Amino acid sequence: MLGDHLAMDLLNTEARNNGEVTEYWNSGNDVLRWLERCGVASALTARSVDLEELLAQGIALRTLARRLIVQRKEGQTGDINALNKYLHAYLSAPHLERNCGGNLVLTRTVHGEPIASLLGPVAEAVAQLLVEGDFTLVKQCEHPDCILWFYDRTKAHKRRWCSMASCGNRHKAAQFRKRSSGKTG
Repeated sequence: MLGDHLAMDLLNTEARNNGEVTEYWNSGNDVLRWLERCGVASALTARSVDLEELLAQGIALRTLARRLIVQRKEGQTGDINALNKYLHAYLSAPHLERNCGGNLVLTRTVHGEPIASLLGPVAEAVAQLLVEGDFTLVKQCEHPDCILWFYDRTKAHKRRWCSMASCGNRHKAAQFRKRSSGKTG
């Protein structure tokens, strides 16, 4: 969860390591675990889900989101009809309830079919990014072997790496080795 935005974290369910693409979603259960980590779903909401269909729909949504985000980043407006299909299938209603502290909170109660209910909030996050996002802050990690995305929420908006602990340090170590060996450039 390095993306700092649910839409970016969706794209980051596929990565690259040593030139090889790494797929983090190999089963419907992988998608469910990711949705739970993101706070989109709980184990209770996913009881009667066709896991193969969830995997297929999740990967299709990720592919669509990547295409639309890249197009928007390039100043183009992509075909939004496929994203609207996910959004229209996501049926929910506002629901007022009390939280554990007794305060009122507004939540959403899902009423649609299970897969649309699980992927709907993710599709909505992609749509919100496309509409409200500052695309100068939508960035891809600058490490040449990394394809991860993030929304740069830093104060100066100068974030370059998906994670300083991984890609930033790998870059700095490579630069140090290059300088230590006497090579320039």
